[in-house]
Amino acid sequence: VSVRVCVCVCDVCNNTSYLEYMAEPSLFSQSELAAVTTLCVPLLVFGLLGNILTVLVVWLCPQMRSTTYLYLGSMAVSDTLILLLMPLDLYKLWWYRPWLLGDAVCKLSQFLSECCTFSSILHMTALGVERYVAVCFPLKARLLVTRGRVRGLIGGLWGVAMLSAGPVLVLVGVEDLGDGVLECRSTQFAQTSGLLRAMLWLYNLYFLLPLPLLSLLYGLIARRLRLLIVVVFVFVSTVVIVVVFVLCWLPFHTGRTLFSVGPGSSPDLYYISQYLNLISFVLFYLSAAINPLLYNIMSARYRANVCSLLHLPLGLTEELHRRAHPSPVTPSFSSTHF
Repeated sequence: VSVRVCVCVCDVCNNTSYLEYMAEPSLFSQSELAAVTTLCVPLLVFGLLGNILTVLVVWLCPQMRSTTYLYLGSMAVSDTLILLLMPLDLYKLWWYRPWLLGDAVCKLSQFLSECCTFSSILHMTALGVERYVAVCFPLKARLLVTRGRVRGLIGGLWGVAMLSAGPVLVLVGVEDLGDGVLECRSTQFAQTSGLLRAMLWLYNLYFLLPLPLLSLLYGLIARRLRLLIVVVFVFVSTVVIVVVFVLCWLPFHTGRTLFSVGPGSSPDLYYISQYLNLISFVLFYLSAAINPLLYNIMSARYRANVCSLLHLPLGLTEELHRRAHPSPVTPSFSSTHF
């Protein structure tokens, strides 16, 4: 999902190895690497704190165990795992060869990164479907959307994500480039068999196909809300989360797709793709780190329970709880509210 993937694309599109273009330990200058590291380290620290806090809040606070927060808690687990991989990806940016961490770390890190990304996409799609059912068919939602079923569905989503990421274990590995120089990269088998190109298109479809579905579902939800002249806060919240995810990921998938179908013989095109990928690298981790901030901004309930969990002043906690649980003045579409 990070720089290593675009290197794989380059290997597919070029008849000539990129090693003819690059001989340095890193693809980028020291100042560029320092800038990226400076941006990513705060994302790592605050992202881990925020996502771990989200998991704890959902796990420990009974009032946070709505089906919506079960999805968001599972997504926080995914984002935490992604952020834990950041030091390894930064290491690869600074010194991508020789690879000294072994074949298992090479394969498992890429597998985990892809798996967590697929999981987040599946969770947001499932959450969009649930929101549609809850708003447009509230009576059915009370029967169909239960915590037990959602927990089972979340387990199934993780299973599908793992199966989808499984081919990565064959696609990447440690390759000997000659003279004992090892690199974690796409395997020769993946390149010559066409499997790598096929999987890249599959991964892009994994990202692109949910977009029209979510657009349709949230459009129907918005139409329903207008007819009822009522604002359901969870609608706005989940839409914002999806939009932020798309904005952070669209540049990467667009660049990867264009490069995979474009001419690969130009060193200039290779350099451009790498710098675009460097920007996508930062956006990737921004996507994993920003969700807790969005929850904190948009949900008084989330803020109240975070304050309670952290034993912040009682007056502040009570005020936030009051805001999170106002007197009901609008019809409820589901018990699964934000």
